[in-house]
Amino acid sequence: MDGGVMVPMDGPVLVFGGPYSNLEATQAVLAQAAARGIPPQRVVCTGDVVAYGADAAATLAAVRDAGIRVVMGNCEESLGSGAGDCGCGYAEGSACDRMAVEWYAHAERSLDGDGRRWMAALPRRLDIELAGRRLAVIHGSVRQINRFIFASTPAAVKREELAAAACDGVIAGHCGIPFTEIVDGKLWHNAGAIGMPANDGTPTTWFSILTPSAGGIAVAHHALAYDHRATAAKMRAARLPEGYAGALESGLWSSLDVLPAAELDARGAALRPGGVLWRGAALGDRGETWPAPAARASARPLDPRKFRDAAVTATGERRAAVALGDLATLWFNTGTLCNIACAHCYIESSPRNDRLSYLALAEMQGYLDEIARDRLPTEEIGFTGGEPFMNPDMLAMLEACLERRFRVLVLTNAMRPMQRVQGKLLDLQRRLGQRLTLRISLDHYTRELHEEERGPGTWQPTLDGLRWLAGNGFTVTVASRMLWSEPDCAMRQGYAQFFAEHGIAIDAEDRDKLVIFPEIDATADVPEITDACWDILHVAPQSVMCASSRMVVKRRGAARPSVVACTLLPYDEAFDLGPTLAQAARAVPLNHPHCAKFCVLGGASCSRA
Repeated sequence: MDGGVMVPMDGPVLVFGGPYSNLEATQAVLAQAAARGIPPQRVVCTGDVVAYGADAAATLAAVRDAGIRVVMGNCEESLGSGAGDCGCGYAEGSACDRMAVEWYAHAERSLDGDGRRWMAALPRRLDIELAGRRLAVIHGSVRQINRFIFASTPAAVKREELAAAACDGVIAGHCGIPFTEIVDGKLWHNAGAIGMPANDGTPTTWFSILTPSAGGIAVAHHALAYDHRATAAKMRAARLPEGYAGALESGLWSSLDVLPAAELDARGAALRPGGVLWRGAALGDRGETWPAPAARASARPLDPRKFRDAAVTATGERRAAVALGDLATLWFNTGTLCNIACAHCYIESSPRNDRLSYLALAEMQGYLDEIARDRLPTEEIGFTGGEPFMNPDMLAMLEACLERRFRVLVLTNAMRPMQRVQGKLLDLQRRLGQRLTLRISLDHYTRELHEEERGPGTWQPTLDGLRWLAGNGFTVTVASRMLWSEPDCAMRQGYAQFFAEHGIAIDAEDRDKLVIFPEIDATADVPEITDACWDILHVAPQSVMCASSRMVVKRRGAARPSVVACTLLPYDEAFDLGPTLAQAARAVPLNHPHCAKFCVLGGASCSRA
């Protein structure tokens, strides 16, 4: 998003976001500006004038008639263009998404053509100059109107957005919770929303004032008191979702789908007015934040009584076990050697870890023969590692599986080992590529966080490999990790922008095309899964990975390969099911923390192609 005309500001600037059709809060914040002597020209709204509340038309009129400066929010974009939904960025089918349908319909009925035209004409970005610094006022993020940027959103994400803004700081909205952060001497400021509480257990809402001072710009967050009970009563009279009206009174959001882990942990913790002095990098800015980051307790360690007995849990309940239905996917681990060493590799692959040896073509073919002989219903073959393309038999194994008309999924980092065989891959793609999918490990959509996990210098080779594959007609998908506690919707928004920038035709909302794996830690406490959990969690045993897949591994020094229950547990002998697929057909007790965290609670599966 390019910068627009810059508007100079010669005194304190009052900023607020998200009026959300809350007329009482809107009138209260405009009264605050008047009482403080701040003229309309120095009052800025970050969008979403119309949303959850009952007074859509009246709130729009109050904002428009006040003569203040307003940027377009996703709600104005949608309502102004006659779109079918609010475009808030909620995950489809989530609680937020379902409730949005109701308020959006109410707003559509309330607005006239003149109001819609006003919304459609709002700028998506406003640049202001304050104390010699240029600030971009936007709604969600610099490059995406409905992107959620929270206080806990990684600094790397904010750094990229600030670079895209090409200015000294950003004033944003959308996420509904106020915060200020100094990133490398630049400002990221969110005044919060006046139309809904900040999920802090109090009915007050938030606005801010930015004041030039001798030392820089003072950024002050202020609580806004208004007649929230009257607003809630109007919402109930209009038969809007009770969750919104209740939130005005309790200060707690009724749906939390969009929140990252840190914001979930902070739910109900009352905010207190405060702020920071933004000095700028040239003046030795200390990188202050508001509110100050809460000291988060480390994860509780795993109870040593858990996962000891394959039959019963630590509390004496019968442990859940998963029967193998149809063997839909057979995985082959090609060996644990890898060209890089990730910080949190699921199975500790590295340039020196050879605990799993290279699997040979003849060994793999023995299992394909068993599938054919026993007429097993296997349709998909998966290859994982290590880095599969380091195995000298990899291309021959690929060709053998494709010639037998299996669908094939390869998990690769797309770096040099794959790039060395580009010519042979192209030939394979030309002859048999319609059944071949390559899933590229791109842990984050920013270079900084991808390389935090995979090491310096790993971003560009992976990007080059991904673009080469996509540009040559290969079917490609991407695998990501939830290492940084961003919610699913924010991750998908970030990847959507990344794919668009690099011309990669992957739909980030398609959960088979962009797979975001939950993070796992075998040392952290997690519930054990009992037979009763299936009904409590509304999870079917058939949805768990070991109900439809197995993996073949060859341990270092072993005479022959073995079949294990899970791609995540190649070393645990308790999950070794024997050397043949027939022997491996027995049920698997969920007797490991990964069974609970990754598969049952996390809902993840390596086998989605």
